[in-house]
Amino acid sequence: MIYAICLIAAFGLGFNAFQGNTVAGSMQDSFGIDRLWTGIALAVISGFIIFGGIHRIAKVSDVVVPIMAIGYLAMALIVILLNITSLPGVIYDIVTNAFGLQEAVGGGMGAAVAQGLRRGLFSNEAGLGSAPNVAATAEVRHPISQGITQSFSVFIDTIIICSCTAFVILLGDVYVPGAEGIDGVALTQQSMVSHLGTWVQYFLSGAILLFSFSSIIYNYYLGENAMTVLTKSPLGILGLRIAIIAIVFLGATAPAATAVFFFSDPMMGILALVNLLAIMMLFPVAMRLLRDFRRQLKAGVERPVLNPDDYADLDIDREAWKLPAE
Repeated sequence: MIYAICLIAAFGLGFNAFQGNTVAGSMQDSFGIDRLWTGIALAVISGFIIFGGIHRIAKVSDVVVPIMAIGYLAMALIVILLNITSLPGVIYDIVTNAFGLQEAVGGGMGAAVAQGLRRGLFSNEAGLGSAPNVAATAEVRHPISQGITQSFSVFIDTIIICSCTAFVILLGDVYVPGAEGIDGVALTQQSMVSHLGTWVQYFLSGAILLFSFSSIIYNYYLGENAMTVLTKSPLGILGLRIAIIAIVFLGATAPAATAVFFFSDPMMGILALVNLLAIMMLFPVAMRLLRDFRRQLKAGVERPVLNPDDYADLDIDREAWKLPAE
């Protein structure tokens, strides 16, 4: 019950407010569009998505979003290659500023780790327990194979995409450490523009728009799943939909992402706490499944299969693990 409430607050509301803020910031930076008008447009489109157009948008996102992601990575790699001689210095600065003696004495190291944990949760959701809501819908032969896939997605998101973004920003001259200036998505856009030219910001604005709408779909899906745990009443779902549309608008009109983070950070902390406690309780079962998966691989099985009969002591849905007809 507590987890469902926090999931609605963090994903259904907080994360969607962040998506609205990101799109509005991008549009204001690229085209000079006032946040109010972007917020109104986002609210209307979000309403269309939530109240009936979700499947059509999802189909388009399935095709376009990966292309946009590959395009963004390609541009980031071009920037890195063009500044390859400066890359070692950037990596050195990242390490020394995060774990340097001065920061450790002044408490900066702890602050850097805490800030990294908070923003990392926004990036990859690792430890929040949200991804299983979607991963559980996949048709797989063994739960460990899906777990490996989900772990790999965190690696791609954090180690590759986020690192590329950091390098793009630190290799440019837009970001000035210790100085008040632009932040958030505008910082990424302006840094990329400083490397490749003004045309990039239009591509990034389109990519951000698509990423945000696909994220709104995902966040709404999680929120609705959590709401069904709390109540089966259609009024509950309707209230959630209206709240999400409103929060997207409010997030877009917020002048900075700080207010959005202030709301979402505590909710993510509670989510992580509840989920990590559940993980600790499920750890023996997970290790049992992992040993079974490895045993089958060593036996020469290319695609290990879960046999429910081996877990008669657990409450496993036998129909869910019945192999589909080849």
